[in-house]
This record gives sequence, C-alpha cells and structure tokens, in this order.
Amino acid sequence: MSSTRRAVWRTGDVWAISFSAFFADLGYQAVLAGFPLFLVLTLRQPVWEYGLASALSYGGGAVFSLAGGRIGDRVGHRSLALAGNAVIPLLSLCALVASPVWAIGLLTGGWWARNLRSPSRRVMLVEAVPDEQHRSAAFGFLHALDVGGGALAGVYVLVALAAHVPFRWIFLATVVPLVISTLSLSRAHVGGRRTIQVEPASPGEASEPPAPGARPLLAAAALYGFTYYSVGFPVLTVAQGSGRLLDGIGAFLVLQATSAGTGYLLGGRLGAGPTDQFARLGLLGYIGAAVGAAVLAVGYGEHLGLAVLFVGVAVIGFALGIVETLEPTAMSVLRSGSRAGRAMGALSAARSVGTFVGNLVMGLLYGVGAAYAYGYAALVAAIAGVIVLAALPVLRSWQHRHEHTD
Repeated sequence: MSSTRRAVWRTGDVWAISFSAFFADLGYQAVLAGFPLFLVLTLRQPVWEYGLASALSYGGGAVFSLAGGRIGDRVGHRSLALAGNAVIPLLSLCALVASPVWAIGLLTGGWWARNLRSPSRRVMLVEAVPDEQHRSAAFGFLHALDVGGGALAGVYVLVALAAHVPFRWIFLATVVPLVISTLSLSRAHVGGRRTIQVEPASPGEASEPPAPGARPLLAAAALYGFTYYSVGFPVLTVAQGSGRLLDGIGAFLVLQATSAGTGYLLGGRLGAGPTDQFARLGLLGYIGAAVGAAVLAVGYGEHLGLAVLFVGVAVIGFALGIVETLEPTAMSVLRSGSRAGRAMGALSAARSVGTFVGNLVMGLLYGVGAAYAYGYAALVAAIAGVIVLAALPVLRSWQHRHEHTD
C-alpha cells in the first residue's frame, strides 16, 4: 500500500522540484544563518539594522511574489522559476564587502529573486500532483527536503565557524549548491505556458463560486508573517543567552531539523480536505508558533537556561513545518485552475508583507528586551490561529455543498 501511494505522487517532476528546494536551502540558508552574526558581531552594527535588512528583504519580496504569480500565469511558471532561481546567488556575495549597506543590498537582491520564483515553484508542484488527496504529502515532502537542506547548511556553517573560516568564504561557497538547485529545477517538465486550465462548465451550468476560505487564509498568513521573524532572531537569542556563538548555530539546526521532520513525517497525515487542513493549520501551526514564541519570551526573560530556549525553538520549528505544508496545500484547493499562480503569489505576498512589519517590530522591540519581542510574536500568531479557526463553519458548509454536487 505504501509503495503504491509513493508511486502515485513521488514522480520524477516531484523529485526534481524537491531536490531543487533542497540545494537552494543548502545554499542560501547558510547565508541567512551566518548573516546576523556577520552583521552584528563582525561589522558591529546594531540589532535593529538586522531587523531592517530582514524587513527590506521580505517587504520588497511581497511585490516580487505578487509579480511572480501573475507573470508565471502568462509566460509559464517553469521559465520564471528558473530565471528567479538563477539570480539567488547574489546573496552569496554579501560578505565580500565590508560596507553594511552593500552587504544588506546583496542579501536583499538574492532574496527578492527567491520570492519571484517561489509562487511558480509551488504551482509546478501542484501540476505535478493533480490528485488533491496526495497533495499535502507532496508539499510536506517538498518542505522536508527544503528545510533539510537548511539544516545541513547550519551544520556547514557550524563546522566552518569552529574552524575559524572567514564569513566571505563561507558565503561564497554557497554558490555551488545554488547552481545545482537551478539545474535540478530544469529537470522538471511541468509549469509550461498555459498548462493549467479551468474545466469549462456544462451548457446552462453556472460556474462554481470559489471557496470562501481564501481571504481568511491570506489574512492569517499576513498575521503569521507579522510574527514570522527571521530565524536570525532565535540564533541571536540563544547565542546571547549562553554567551557562545556556536549555540546560536545549534538553535538554527534545531529549528530546521524539527521543521523538516514535521513536514516529512506528518505531511500526508494532516487531512485531505480544506476543513481538516484549516483546523490543523490554526491549532498546530499558528497557535503552535505562539506557544513556541511564548516559551522563548519566558525562557530568556527569566533566565531559565539553554534547554528551555531550545524547547521554544523546537516548538517554533514544529509549527513552521505545519504552516509551510498546509498553507500552500489549502490554497491549491481553494484557488485552482487559471487562478493558481495568482493565488500562490498572493499567499507569498501576504506572508512577505507581514514579515516586513514583523522584522521591523521585532528589531525595535528586541532593542528594549527580547522577551517583549517574542511576547508580541506570540500574541499575533495566536490571533492568526483564531482567524483561521473562525472560518471553519463557512468553509465546512462550502465543502459539504461541493461534495454533494460532484
């Protein structure tokens, strides 16, 4: 039974897209893990500058996500995904300059390219797995390889820093996996121009109205974005809490490994219908993230020790695995056909807009006290969970009508 299920959705296209995600994260996550340490500890810039750098990356990325979804619907998602993926290595150059402005600019440029291609890569995976019953498993598998590459990137940075390798060489070496990522994505054959079609309605039959849950999902994604601070903040918190640079990289590893394991082990067990997905997204994803942030706030504020901080980081990683699996899966059901690219672009943009604000607020509050920053994150993530759960009755009614008309 298990091998049959794997044969249904784990096709060559799924492998190509997922391995591309693995090598992409193996590259740019190493830069993201080391950049806050490079900017704050090596270039001796204040923490709010790191918050500003993250805000610029994510905030500008919202525009590129929206544009990417729309352009991909017109020119083909495969072409756009390849073009955006090929420009990500800009961020690998950020440590070659001693100027904080240039370093932030290069990091931001590479991240904007990543946002440009993200909606198209998601649409490609939707095309590769047309059966909605297996789609959450596919997105969980993608997330597992995606974040698994990020976890290995953390190991790479940890070993390199322990060996006293300068940041410029650590970051520059990430060009290699990023190039492999683009080559792997080129092996996928889905995502061509106009490959997603809307099935025409029968004569005299009105077209089905779209599912009602998309707007609450976008609102919740934006609110979750308000709390989706860069992983660099937990890295700094743990490093500052213990006084050891390597402990910060250890926190990065814990978050990435927990998130990857969650996507891989639970991706196919989170419900096939949108109501099940919404319930788990709200409870385990958004509210789970609130719990993790609260643990970090209390653990750091009350000096409860390194173990408590790592527990908070692990809970955040678990919640992230749920969110990254179920957000695109639910959206692929709520907005399908010719609306898929725009829907995925809107989802990425909602997260990016929220993250723009989130990183600015986190950077400012962190200057007052880390506990205040994580307390804010816990509150807003909990509100995102409430919004999604509140949409369940209307969505359940829509799903009931949808099942009876099929």
